[in-house]
Amino acid sequence: MGLNPATKQRIAIVLNVSKFAFQWGFIPAVLYLGFSKGADPGMPKLTLMNLLWQ
Repeated sequence: MGLNPATKQRIAIVLNVSKFAFQWGFIPAVLYLGFSKGADPGMPKLTLMNLLWQ
């Protein structure tokens, strides 16, 4: 039983959107989780300026 061409096209669109979202969202998500967790005890406070200038 084969898939309808319209269904194949929708699946391809969903996969492409998912791939795009993962590729462009992974690093910002990791940075957000790191900043929300905070620095380890004894380490300097995490700021966006620290990320950009070091």
